[in-house]
Amino acid sequence: MNKKILLKTADNIRILSAAMVEKANSGHPGGAMGGADFVSVLFSEFLRFDPEDMSWPNRDRFFLDPGHMSPMLYSVLSLVNAFSMDDLQQFRQWGSPTPGHPELNVKRGVENTSGPLGQGHAIAIGAAIAERFLCQRFGEWMAHDIYTFISDGGIQEEISQGAGRLAGYLGLHNLVMFYDSNDIQLSTKTEAVTTENTAKKYESWGWKVKTIEGNNIGQIYQALAEARDEKEKPFLIIGKTIMGKGAVTESGDPFEGQVSTHGMPLGSAGASLDKSIENLGGNPGNAFHIFPDVKEHYKNVLKGKAADVKQRKEAQAAWEKENPALAKKLAGFISNDLPSIDFSQIVQKENAASRGASGTVLSHFAGKVENMIVASADLSNSDKTDGFLKNSKAFSRHDFSGAFLQVGVAELTMAAVANGLALHGGIIPVCATFFVFSDYMKPAVRMAALMQLPVKYVWTHDAFRVGEDGPTHQPVEQEAQIRLMEQLYNHSGKRSCLVLRPADSAETTVAWKMAIENTETPTALILSRQNIKDIPVIHGSDRYTDALQAEKGAYIVQHSAGKPDLILIGNGSEVTTLLEGAGKLNQEKNLNVQVVSAISEGLFREQDLAYQQEVIPDGIPVMGLTAGLPVTLAGLVGAKGRSLGMVSFGYSAPYKVLDEKFGFTPDNVFNEALTYLEEYK
Repeated sequence: MNKKILLKTADNIRILSAAMVEKANSGHPGGAMGGADFVSVLFSEFLRFDPEDMSWPNRDRFFLDPGHMSPMLYSVLSLVNAFSMDDLQQFRQWGSPTPGHPELNVKRGVENTSGPLGQGHAIAIGAAIAERFLCQRFGEWMAHDIYTFISDGGIQEEISQGAGRLAGYLGLHNLVMFYDSNDIQLSTKTEAVTTENTAKKYESWGWKVKTIEGNNIGQIYQALAEARDEKEKPFLIIGKTIMGKGAVTESGDPFEGQVSTHGMPLGSAGASLDKSIENLGGNPGNAFHIFPDVKEHYKNVLKGKAADVKQRKEAQAAWEKENPALAKKLAGFISNDLPSIDFSQIVQKENAASRGASGTVLSHFAGKVENMIVASADLSNSDKTDGFLKNSKAFSRHDFSGAFLQVGVAELTMAAVANGLALHGGIIPVCATFFVFSDYMKPAVRMAALMQLPVKYVWTHDAFRVGEDGPTHQPVEQEAQIRLMEQLYNHSGKRSCLVLRPADSAETTVAWKMAIENTETPTALILSRQNIKDIPVIHGSDRYTDALQAEKGAYIVQHSAGKPDLILIGNGSEVTTLLEGAGKLNQEKNLNVQVVSAISEGLFREQDLAYQQEVIPDGIPVMGLTAGLPVTLAGLVGAKGRSLGMVSFGYSAPYKVLDEKFGFTPDNVFNEALTYLEEYK
């Protein structure tokens, strides 16, 4: 270790970070300047990666939690040739690869999109679990470390409780977290909001903790060396850093440790960029510049990393030759290959709750989809993920031979950890809880959608039919919220989330088929607590064959005899209510009624217009029924249509009583349809 060149590298990172923010006239220079020493040591001396292939599966990972410190990340990645000086000068500009907060770009060394504070380090925990899961199956030859960088804000966010507890419980000794403890926040010093003993807190969760001077190169190196050698516990390095390290005023006076440098350019904060650059050994006239000796240093660093990677790839090749079957399996995991699954052979119980039908599918997956990890937030026996658990076992300290993660009561943590499992690669993550608790998960679900991660969400107890538990546990507005994600497009031009609410057990099987085959976005499965009558077979030889039409988003489950007088549309358990109401309308009023099951409006709108017209023809009255807000079906019933749904919170009572009180009965469908048809005229 050459302390002199590592310190000069850190100063170079400080200059680049401050210059980026100043040029953009927007951003956060202070934290980046304070954290520069840590990333200087980490990237030079510890982080293993392939300079020619930043996506090499066995690389170490570095997850940045405080995305506002992106200038630090882009600057250190410019030293390994992942970003150019032009890229840095385009910081926060349209079309630039250097957005204000980092966005997933593995080929450039950006391992995660940094969202709300706290999610980044929970993502790292997911990646650490993935690494242990894979090593348990294929051997320690592929072991690698997971590093994450967190700030005061991330430590304060509630997600840190669940994340820290989980990592300590599992004994994730492959996880190293640097806490950039500079005692400064965006609007105050930390002393204004907390007096906690962070070290004791993490020690109580089972972490090993070391507190150092966070700008001391030697102490950083020693702490990282100890962390690398730790074999029992996750390792927290508390680095007492200096916000805006190296910043000075126009007169040359120190301007370090100032709140203002957290969230504005140095020149606006009260310091001088030019004088600060001079103070750090740079040339104000050429701020976007890598010092020659730093460039030479990194040339040697990259040579050393390439040589190390070459040896590891040779060891992997030897292992593959000795273990061809395992090698093939690992390659399939990494390539996201799916095993051959005959979904038609999954036998469902008659008239089952869709949560139970989901449990049957998960039971079938266990042992067949060998890289699937299922997580539940202390509800596995209610969300029926125990169908998977019964054929596997839960992770425990240092034991990742199973494939089930009991997260405890921590929904947001679970969702962020699932993102980390997906980001690491080689894993199919599933996470489950009650639908109403999805509200706790939304920030991480949004990040999964933004990063285009194929996480599977199992959300059960999908409506007011939770019954006696009352309005606190009865989702109403949640389906409308998550279906907005089907209308929001990601940066690849695709709908950002696939949302599926199946109408019976056969549709649940098909929904899982759709979910596991969807490798481009998250998938949400919204499932019932109560039993649902199976939809009668009308098309194929069996109900599963009929239900395959759900892959088009919506399909006809009851044809009218001739031109329909009315189209009834819904999803989930409301479809059987509509079918019964349609029968009453036909028998008593001789009306021709077409009934449609619409598992996903987003998918349906991607079908050709001819098919859409076949399912929901123009010029025909359309009425929908939903256990959510009426707006949930507004796009399907159209401007002249009518959507019946919940317009208030629920109440505590048996679900059949609630069906009667809220009008979710065939008789009410009959009455509302007649009223609507009269008004439609």
